[in-house]
Amino acid sequence: MIVPGTVICGGAVLLIPLSPALIFGFGPFPHLGVAGGAWALIAYYAAGALLLGWYCASGRNAATLQRGRIQWAPMRRILTVGGLACLNPILTNSLIALVSAIISAHAGTAALAGYATAARLEYLLMPLCFGLGAPMVALVGANIGAGHLERSRRIGMVGGAMAAALSELVGVTAAIWPHAWLSLFGTDEQMLHTGSTYLRIVGPFYGFMGLGFSLYFAAQGAGRLKWPLIGGALRLALYIGVGSIALALTGSLTLFFSIGAAAMFVYGVTVFWSVASGSWFDR
Repeated sequence: MIVPGTVICGGAVLLIPLSPALIFGFGPFPHLGVAGGAWALIAYYAAGALLLGWYCASGRNAATLQRGRIQWAPMRRILTVGGLACLNPILTNSLIALVSAIISAHAGTAALAGYATAARLEYLLMPLCFGLGAPMVALVGANIGAGHLERSRRIGMVGGAMAAALSELVGVTAAIWPHAWLSLFGTDEQMLHTGSTYLRIVGPFYGFMGLGFSLYFAAQGAGRLKWPLIGGALRLALYIGVGSIALALTGSLTLFFSIGAAAMFVYGVTVFWSVASGSWFDR
């Protein structure tokens, strides 16, 4: 992980000054406006992909890139897990998009800005959970392949607990001091009020999101994605289905966000139960 970590962090150090340089046109850089941020991000990913591709092709990495025939068997095995795994980000982003549409229609753009700014904190938690979850894919898969089923379950439980603890720390901190995050992006009274309401209600449940999201990676290693996807679908159905009905009947964003917190709890508990109960090992 040293080389990819260095490439990612080193690229980020360059991306941070490159973005405003292309947006505002500093020195030799052209003034591109908002599109400059997009071009900076493209340059960051392109350079990172080239460097990591060269590293793998050079033979320095344990997993090297080599010419070979296209074979359906390994592709099928990858798609069996990867195809289902692609549904998880669809569920997550659909949830954010639909909640944004509901809040915008009900309370206007200022309230939407408050929710979107607060919910952005959840997106920042995902890389944290990804950092703990990605190793679990390999560790869980290797131990299941070696027949160490109980060890694979313990790896998932420990990794999930670590992600839950870190996510909960962020969520509780945001719930206690919501303006510390929200005021970085604006001072509109309605934006701060809606964002603070959201973080105070949902923030204490961030641990369940971190738990479910990290165990989703462990489930990939086990090749058992049914329950993580069911958990994601339940969260979407509760938040959008039950939540939108409650909002239409009461007009209360507080109740709407409370249902969202309950949906996050259901998601985390569902995925946790699937691992703790040993459903991975059912054939």
